[in-house]
Amino acid sequence: MGDDAAAAVNAVWRLESTRLVAGLLRMTHDLELAEDLAQDALVAALEQWPADGIPRNPGAWLMSVAKRRAVDHFRRADTLRRRTAELGRSLEEVDVPDLDAAVDHIEDDVLRLMFLTCHPVLAPESRAALTLRLVGGLTTQEIARAFLVKDATMGQRLTRAKKALAGVGVEPPTGRQREDRLADVMSVIYLVFNEGYTATAGVDWMRPALCQEALRLARMLAALAPKEPEVHGLQALLELQASRLPARTGPDGEPVLLEAQDRSRWDRLLVRRGFLALDRAEALGGPVGPYVLQAALAACHARARRPEDTDWVRIAALYDVLGTVAPSPVVEVNRAVAHGRAHGARAGLAVLDGIHDDAVLGSHLLLTVRGDLLARAGRRREAAEAFRTAVTRTRNEREQTLLMRRAADLDDTAGEAMSKTGVPVRRTDDPPTRSSSRRTS
Repeated sequence: MGDDAAAAVNAVWRLESTRLVAGLLRMTHDLELAEDLAQDALVAALEQWPADGIPRNPGAWLMSVAKRRAVDHFRRADTLRRRTAELGRSLEEVDVPDLDAAVDHIEDDVLRLMFLTCHPVLAPESRAALTLRLVGGLTTQEIARAFLVKDATMGQRLTRAKKALAGVGVEPPTGRQREDRLADVMSVIYLVFNEGYTATAGVDWMRPALCQEALRLARMLAALAPKEPEVHGLQALLELQASRLPARTGPDGEPVLLEAQDRSRWDRLLVRRGFLALDRAEALGGPVGPYVLQAALAACHARARRPEDTDWVRIAALYDVLGTVAPSPVVEVNRAVAHGRAHGARAGLAVLDGIHDDAVLGSHLLLTVRGDLLARAGRRREAAEAFRTAVTRTRNEREQTLLMRRAADLDDTAGEAMSKTGVPVRRTDDPPTRSSSRRTS
C-alpha cells in the first residue's frame, strides 16, 4: 500500500497543485502563504495516505487539509479574524469524505492566478517563468531550459518575482488592466501547451495533462474576451494541435513525426472546434496576429487527409507573413522547414543559414531541422552528424532515441550507396512529401 500511496500522492500533486495554490490564494490573498499551505497538505498526504488509504477524492482532501491549516495560521497570528470566520464557514459546508464542494470555482481561481503572475510589476520574462512554475507545474530546471538560461539564474528570477508580488493586490484585473495583461496570459498558456506537446526533459515524449490544462484555459479566456481575435486564434491553434496527440506516439510511447502519423487517429471533434474558433477569429477582422496565423498554419495540416495532400506552398507563404508579424529565430527555423517542403531542401537550408541567434544555433531544434534538410538534399553523412549533435542538446530521452535512430538510418544508407558506386551519393532536392521537424509534428 505504501508504494501505491506514494505514487498516488505524486500523481495527484502533479494534477492538483495548480488548482490548490490558486484556490488558497483567493482565500488568503498571500501567494507565499498559499504555496506553504499547499506544501503542508502534500506532507500530510505523504504521512497519512500510506496508513489510512487513498481518499475517494484526493484533490478535495488536499484542499480541505490546506484550509484547516489556513484557519490555524490565522488563529495563531491573531489577525484577520473576519477571514478566519469565513474560512471556518467554508469548512463547515464540506461534507467529508465527499469533498467535491471544497474545490468549486477552481477554474476561476486558476485564471485569477494567471492574471496575477502576469502583473506589470514583473518583467516579461519573470511573468512567464513564474506562471509556468505555478500554473504549468514545471520545475525550475525545465523552465531554465525553456528560456535557455542556467538553473541558478532561473531560481533567482523566480524568487525575485515572488517577492515583487508580495506587496500587490491579488484581485483579478478588470477593464483596461485586464486587456493590458491579456497578451502575457496568452503567451504563457501557449508555453504551457508547448511543454506538454513536446516535453523538454524526461522519459516521455509528451505531457498530455499540460496540453489539456492549457486548452481548458484557452477556452476560458475565449469566453472571457469574446471580441479579441487573437484569443480565438490561440484557442484554434491549441484545439488543432491537440487533435494530433493520440497519433504522436506509438505503442511503446515512441515519437511518431507528422508525416508518419495515422491521421485517422486525429481527434476530429477537436479539429472541428479548431476550425470554428479560427472562423470566429477571422470574422472579427482587424490586423492579423501571430496566433491567428499559427492557427491558419495548423489548419493546413488538419485539412490534409494524407501527407502528400499538404499545401506546403501556402504554409511557406503563411510563415513568411508570420516572420514579419512576429519575427523570432524559432519562427525562422519553422519557416525553413516549410520552404524546404515547398521549394526544395536548398531553399530551406538558405533560410537556416540566415539565422544568427547564438541560443538557437546551438539548439537541438535547429540541428534536427538541418539534419532533415541535409538528408533531403542527399547529403546523408552531414545529416547524420547533425542528428548526432542534436542528441547531445536535448534532455528528452524519447527525442534522443529518435534522433539516434535517424542518424543510424542515414549511416546505413550512406554505407550502402558507397559500397555500390565507390562514391557518396548526392541527390537533388526531393519533392516536399516526407519527414518533419519537432515543432510541426
